[in-house]
Amino acid sequence: MAGEEQRIRYACKFRMCIRDAFLPLPTVRIGFAAAGFAVTTTAVRIDAHHHVWRLARGDYGWLTPELAAIHRDFMLDDLAPLLDGAGITATVLVQAAPTVAETEFLLRTAADSNGRVGGVVGWVDLAATDASATLSRLARDPLLKSIRPMLQDLPDPEWILRADVDRALSVLPDLGLRFDALVKPSQLPALRQMIERHPSLAVVVDHGGKPPIAAGGWQPWADLVAQIAQHANVHCKLSGLVTEARADWTPETLRPWVEHLLACFGPARLMWGSDWPVVNLAGGYARWLAASDLLLVVPAAPDRAAIFGANARRFYGL
Repeated sequence: MAGEEQRIRYACKFRMCIRDAFLPLPTVRIGFAAAGFAVTTTAVRIDAHHHVWRLARGDYGWLTPELAAIHRDFMLDDLAPLLDGAGITATVLVQAAPTVAETEFLLRTAADSNGRVGGVVGWVDLAATDASATLSRLARDPLLKSIRPMLQDLPDPEWILRADVDRALSVLPDLGLRFDALVKPSQLPALRQMIERHPSLAVVVDHGGKPPIAAGGWQPWADLVAQIAQHANVHCKLSGLVTEARADWTPETLRPWVEHLLACFGPARLMWGSDWPVVNLAGGYARWLAASDLLLVVPAAPDRAAIFGANARRFYGL
């Protein structure tokens, strides 16, 4: 009951702050008949978080046959019709394997995309003795925008605070690189400490910090996210929420979680991403985009445009 009361309090506070300020964004209607939704889009949209993979590469340890809906190759040609249908003009391609080889594969993929992929979020072992040298080498490619260790898969929730990792993190700003934080709620306290140590490092929390939506675990996630949002160098991705929810999710299922993220980060530090093709495990691209379009009611047209594109462009330097 306490968790439900807190959710209601957050939602009411959010709605009271913005109830008199809504202005609709000029839109173009785009139909996703298969998903059963009509989706609105603006002139410029960016998908700030998606993947591609070729299983034969062999370094996707988490991608097992049990994940049948996504256990096959997914490349940009598969994504293109979805982007075209949604009016999305640019994307950010994110690592899915903990290897430098995959990062190099993504950089080649982006280079061959005719400008559709504006940036790559790669992987480097930040605890390795040669981490700084590897980062410097990879950063010579202007398509590399950010680094993402797969923190959610590491057993130590405070790995990000290790001295060797800290040394590697300290070189990221000078290389023009950002940090994508793939974390679970249990790792948010350590992430907050890392952010406090590196105030000049631009950080984005992927997937809203992976709230346990299916279990209804509002706390401690809600307070931890709010604390991290107090740091102006931190952004957040509105992505990956549907795979944290139950299979029968609806936009209303997601509403308190989305409203909390918007209340914490504001429209200037929130960016939309599909998490394709992982999103295929929970309804697919069109359904998630349509739900986002319904849920993201923000005070003014520029704010809505920022969430769906401008924030990603500014944050990643696309």
